[in-house]
Amino acid sequence: MILNEQQLAENNRKSMSSYLAPRVRDIQPSGIRKFFDLVSGNKDIITLGVGEPDFVTPWHVREACVYSLERGFTGYTSNAGMPELREAIAEYLSASFQVNYDPASEMIVTVGGSEAIDLALRALIVPGDEILIPEPCYISYSPIASIGGGVPVGIETTAEHQFKLTAEALEAQITPKSKILILCYPSNPTGAIMTYEDWLPIAELVEKHDLIVISDEIYAELTYEGKHVSFASIPGMMDRTILVSGFSKAFAMTGWRMGYVCAHRDLIGAMLKIHQYTVMCAPAMGQVAALEALRHGMGEKDRMVESYNQRRRLVVSGLREIGLDCHEPQGAFYAFPSIKNTGLPSEEFAQRLLTEAKVAAVPGTAFGMGGEGFIRCSYATSIAQLNEALERMGNFVAKLK
Repeated sequence: MILNEQQLAENNRKSMSSYLAPRVRDIQPSGIRKFFDLVSGNKDIITLGVGEPDFVTPWHVREACVYSLERGFTGYTSNAGMPELREAIAEYLSASFQVNYDPASEMIVTVGGSEAIDLALRALIVPGDEILIPEPCYISYSPIASIGGGVPVGIETTAEHQFKLTAEALEAQITPKSKILILCYPSNPTGAIMTYEDWLPIAELVEKHDLIVISDEIYAELTYEGKHVSFASIPGMMDRTILVSGFSKAFAMTGWRMGYVCAHRDLIGAMLKIHQYTVMCAPAMGQVAALEALRHGMGEKDRMVESYNQRRRLVVSGLREIGLDCHEPQGAFYAFPSIKNTGLPSEEFAQRLLTEAKVAAVPGTAFGMGGEGFIRCSYATSIAQLNEALERMGNFVAKLK
């Protein structure tokens, strides 16, 4: 049988998936992006979904970028990033979180915190290594670990323990193949934080079992009760910790894709080789903007954090008033209410909330183990929108009863 050109093209399209690496082919699409494709362009829907500040990057930060372009600053920088930016990051981390890194040998400016996490995992994973991940958690950790040949191992955290990682839960999952522990506190999606006292028994297990820690501290500045405690600041943990952070959340710079990673020089040296051969360097004009944010943007950052804190109190009290039990988030900009008393699973609750009440929230199942029975609501949106969303959710929940 002779196939025409259209049939040949169709057969080729159907067969190309066989060329994909199984570890990539088998990864599921993002549970967040997949869900919010449904709401794209619908102006009647209030979105409490994607974790992005509703603030615009401060004007003077944007202006610094524009001025750098006008001066023709459009070439490559050092692979590790502009020296003056690395120095500013080092000063900031030392003053704010009491961790001290050499900007010349222990730091890389990356294309967002996501690249930093990818670099760290690719530099460390030997196929078959187990990667310990407290859950519910940011959705990217497990897929990136799998792409690198690692085996993600979830550690369930619970509302009863304020979604903190406990030593008992961690030790129960450690095996001879365990190599890396990924931490994200303040937590996306739960808003949980860890105190100095919380970290001490975790540090003991890290030392005992010879683990390397990747500490994603992108929400460090968004800590509302007390001061953020970096895992790298715990005695004996600095050399074992790869600290990941960036400018997206605290400085309202999500689209700039500016992050950084700090670690022992041996680890940074390995990550820098991958960075050199993949992205070369972070965008020069974005680095200029990040430097401006650190030098002159702390006032705006503090005002944004205070606004998030006001919204946090509004959302938590509002959710409780409409009958949804809600752990009190002490960091990030998410509430993670329980919807168990409605009798609906998370996916169905979120779908019906969207179609019947025109409010978009993320099913807790998108964030892994322990997420069933919860939804994630971002309060990085206006007070007016939050009040309207709470009213709609209240009416929806009342109808379910």
